[in-house]
Amino acid sequence: MKKFRKVLDGLTTSSPGGTIGSPSCGSAAGTPTAAPTPKEIDVQETLVSENFQLCKTVRHGFPYQPTALAFDPVQKLLAIGSRSGGVRILGRPGVDCYCQHESGSAVLQLQFLINEGALVTACADDTLHLWNLRQRRPAVLHSLKFNRERVTFCHLPFQSKWLYVGTERGNTHIVNIESFILSGYVIMWNKAIELSTKTHPGPVVHLSDSPKDEGKLLIGFESGTIVQWDLRAKKADFRIYYDEAIHSVSWHHEGKQFMCSHSDGSLTLWNLRNTSKPFQVTFPHGKIQKDGRKESCKPILKVDYKTSRSSEPFVIFSGGLSYDKAGRRPALTIMHGKAITVLEMDYPIVEFMTLCETPYNNEVQEPYAVVVLLEKDLIVVDLTQSNYPVFENPYPMDIHESPVTCTAYFADCPPDIIPILYSIGAKHKKTGYSQKEWPVGGGTWTLGSHTYPEIIITGHADGSIKFWDASAITLQMLYKMKTSKAFEKPKPGEGRAAELLEEDPFAVQMVSWCPQSRVFCVVGISAHIILYRFSKYDANTQIVSLEVRLQCESEDVITPSDNENNPCFSEPGSHSPQSHQQHAASPGSGTSEGVKDSIPCLKVKDRVVRVPPGYQAELVIQLLWADGEPPQQISSLDINSAYGLLAFGNCNGLAVVDYLQKTILLCMSTLDLYGAADPYQRLTRSPRRNRQSTSEFCMRGLSNFYSDSKKRIRTSYQSLTELSDNQQSVDMERSKSPTSDHVNGHCTSPTSQPCSAGKPRIPVGPEGPRLARRGPGRPPFRKAQSAACMEISLPVSHTEESRENSFSRSRSSSVSSIDRDTKEAVTTLQFGESFARKSDALPTPCLWVGTSLGVVLVIPMSIPTDQEERMEEPVTIGPSGAVLMLKGSVLRFGFLDCLGALVQSPYEVWRDPNAPEDPERPRRRKLVHFSPSSSQDACGEGHLAVLCSERQAKVFLMPSQSCLFVHNITEASFVLRADVVSVCNSVCLACFCANGHVMTLSLPSLRPLMDVNYLPLTDMRIARTFCFTNGGQALYLSSPTEIQRITYIQEMCDNLQDMLGELFTPIETPEAQNRGFLKGFFGGNAHNFDREELFGEAAAGKASRSLAQHIPGQAGVEGMKVAASGAVGELARARIALDERGQRLGELEERTALMMTSAETFSKHAHELMLKCKDKKWYQF
Repeated sequence: MKKFRKVLDGLTTSSPGGTIGSPSCGSAAGTPTAAPTPKEIDVQETLVSENFQLCKTVRHGFPYQPTALAFDPVQKLLAIGSRSGGVRILGRPGVDCYCQHESGSAVLQLQFLINEGALVTACADDTLHLWNLRQRRPAVLHSLKFNRERVTFCHLPFQSKWLYVGTERGNTHIVNIESFILSGYVIMWNKAIELSTKTHPGPVVHLSDSPKDEGKLLIGFESGTIVQWDLRAKKADFRIYYDEAIHSVSWHHEGKQFMCSHSDGSLTLWNLRNTSKPFQVTFPHGKIQKDGRKESCKPILKVDYKTSRSSEPFVIFSGGLSYDKAGRRPALTIMHGKAITVLEMDYPIVEFMTLCETPYNNEVQEPYAVVVLLEKDLIVVDLTQSNYPVFENPYPMDIHESPVTCTAYFADCPPDIIPILYSIGAKHKKTGYSQKEWPVGGGTWTLGSHTYPEIIITGHADGSIKFWDASAITLQMLYKMKTSKAFEKPKPGEGRAAELLEEDPFAVQMVSWCPQSRVFCVVGISAHIILYRFSKYDANTQIVSLEVRLQCESEDVITPSDNENNPCFSEPGSHSPQSHQQHAASPGSGTSEGVKDSIPCLKVKDRVVRVPPGYQAELVIQLLWADGEPPQQISSLDINSAYGLLAFGNCNGLAVVDYLQKTILLCMSTLDLYGAADPYQRLTRSPRRNRQSTSEFCMRGLSNFYSDSKKRIRTSYQSLTELSDNQQSVDMERSKSPTSDHVNGHCTSPTSQPCSAGKPRIPVGPEGPRLARRGPGRPPFRKAQSAACMEISLPVSHTEESRENSFSRSRSSSVSSIDRDTKEAVTTLQFGESFARKSDALPTPCLWVGTSLGVVLVIPMSIPTDQEERMEEPVTIGPSGAVLMLKGSVLRFGFLDCLGALVQSPYEVWRDPNAPEDPERPRRRKLVHFSPSSSQDACGEGHLAVLCSERQAKVFLMPSQSCLFVHNITEASFVLRADVVSVCNSVCLACFCANGHVMTLSLPSLRPLMDVNYLPLTDMRIARTFCFTNGGQALYLSSPTEIQRITYIQEMCDNLQDMLGELFTPIETPEAQNRGFLKGFFGGNAHNFDREELFGEAAAGKASRSLAQHIPGQAGVEGMKVAASGAVGELARARIALDERGQRLGELEERTALMMTSAETFSKHAHELMLKCKDKKWYQF
């Protein structure tokens, strides 16, 4: 608890410039300025550093770059390994666990200890790890590092504690699972093959025990050699030398046959009675050509040979297609009897696994499904139906359906919004799925008590928007919409449209959503904004289009037509939503050389369209080309449903739109917003010499994030997400204009430029100048960032591996650098009730504007309160009031009342715009206001304004504009994301820096509460998608396909164990089928095989210490016996231990009594014997 006393009056000079340079704004953390005054404010801060702790909660999405797959047929758990060393373990919906190897090495193979609650992983660094799954957060129990050999294949027989490990040298080692120590029993490659063989057989690619006899181990070498090794006799039963390389082997359950897949696309079936030649050779996809030869086919990478009681065996394999058919997609082939079914996949197949009814390999398998792991998807095929339908995937595996370009996180949504979105989205779900239950149903999960409505919104490169239900640490898609439906499709023959087609002109840059009013706003890469309203009814609507010119130059000569002579401070009627005016040609709008001017990048549909229930487009705002230069991308946006206003800005200026009246209220360069209160003295610049200087990178903000040399598919984040062997640095230097290297000149007053509300159609011939490209790639990327206006230079790369970029940039806040450029980007905007001037007695609607130079402007507005007047009378915007200053680009605003409580922006309560009219109850707007002066009686007038930039945070008292606290957040780095969030019934400022630090500061005192070095290296993908929300949560895109959620409060970290699902559930292992007397008699002595007798230290000895190194895990050796974590589990284990101790003591007491009795009996017998023999002579014995 802390009490802060702050001065209200007389701390700053009367001029805005005096406020900026006031010595009251110190540089120390939380430095206040105090002076005797009768007025004071009391803020009781309850947050302390003990309230904060950073930890990961859950990861959603498809595992990025998967490499391995495993399934536990008893526990019904699925494990997926990835190239970055991650392991995802999936069960029933809600059971989703992510593990990460500390080494980060790729996972080569996964092996479940079936029904034992453990998992073995083999990694590319030749290390085996044993994971304990009997706890909610799995941990490594043991690791075994091979030093001299590379691991290529592992096999663990069912109900065995000995793991077979094949290596690149062709040797087979055996590892004890319990102790994770190598056995001295080794099958050397030169002993496995004949001595007469002169060539090395290659790495071990397959290991399996015979279903007929567990004492026989089948070893497959890459070269085509197959050896069955008798483990007891330590010799080979038979050897097969085939001239085609082997990829996989699969046994028939009787153990008399096995099938191999080969590199030439063939399948060979071998019978153990005659191993000199294959019993059958088939080329499933190799047709005989006219000349009698078979088509050459691709390798069959894996084959499964599974039997069924009621039908013919299943032969399932991947690959094997002919080379001649170019363009064919990867396929999974299912051969069932004489029927061959080819299932084409959207992505290459990484691995597949056939799910069977029994875990025993010597019983009829009865396959019922096939899990297919693709490069970017996971599907499960139902084998019980003849058409092989797929199961509906309950996990959110399609986040990356189109690359994610932006994210938003809302943790305090109205409770009714999720059911409504789900009901709308359910109508558009795909059909044709299997009717059976999802086969991966392991683990247990219950809805915890710490749940509240949470929604995640993702924007994508194709213009689609997805709403996700993120409540209770799960993720389920609610609703999907496509923003591209508001526009006409670009036609290839329309000049620039041909280039736009291969880019992503509809890619989403940012979103703004008001859950209470359900107004949704989308900013696109083509400098366009779409406003959506939510309705439960379908409707016939026509989208209104507004066009704004935000690229002004003083030297431009504009000749407005009769319909263009309205200034930007215009009357409401001057921008009729239905007007489609033709713009007259002017020196800047269309020349004989085809220079583009006053035309938008996209064409809005100008006809009435039928829209389904859900979010329906109402208004489209587009920035226009100017003098052959494209519009700069929008860097900031805010919308307020109570005011009916929308504001946006870019590196050229600011625009405010009244979306109720469909008019443009303000269109002004940032420089002109200051008026006489400009804190900088800027030098004018001479007109630029080359107007086309920015043409070559116009509208390439998205495509410059990456390059794909094969398909040239352009998406926003793919370039920033792939692993890089040669990391390229991102040079980020302070830029007052995001295009300062290319754009010269300065903006002028908007009154000299018209703001067009119609839809101009300028004929530009195909002979117009084409945009120059720099070689086969794309030029360096220049764009205004939404969070901090930065200039970014990304070197162009043509490889898939060079797409991770680290942050490094030097920053300078010297005023001398400002003279070099007069442009200033608008980096953040927020509507709210505030005080624009020191003399204001009551709060009024205001727009807070933050710029890339660290300047904060407060613009007052006058909005009619009556509903009829609001739709008819214009909204007036006054000249800017307060001018405040921070170091670095402004990122975020937040407002507190004088008691330290968060003040929300006013909003309009949602009403369905398409609902039927009720004549008795006319619909009226219902507004909810949160006035900052609601507690005036307790603490006086005013409110607190929290301002955060990429360097600094300040707290001002309004309306006096006194700087109460200031804190320099970072000197060596810069803040990427900041937000004022509600946590633990209080408020704090959360910041995420480019160096990976996550910080929290108290409010209003700006005391540091937490500073954690969370991410050692921050790339562009994380920087662009990181976002905070209320409740102490945040998220970011950890890979192109996965969303990582984290929490930074102690309470949620403590409750996380209860929120996560339980992976292991006690299940009895199914009993093996009774084998008949004859089968047991003639089927070998499989059940008499004792591996301990062969592989134990007593028989096999110890392995060489230099061969492998045992590394104990953090979980400890006893971790396998842990059934659950938490207080209940601890008490249960303590009780069991006490019972066991008591039982042992009782047994000890009984043994002691028995020994005493035995001793007494022995003593009695000895005494009797002594008496009997006492009087006898020696010769009488």
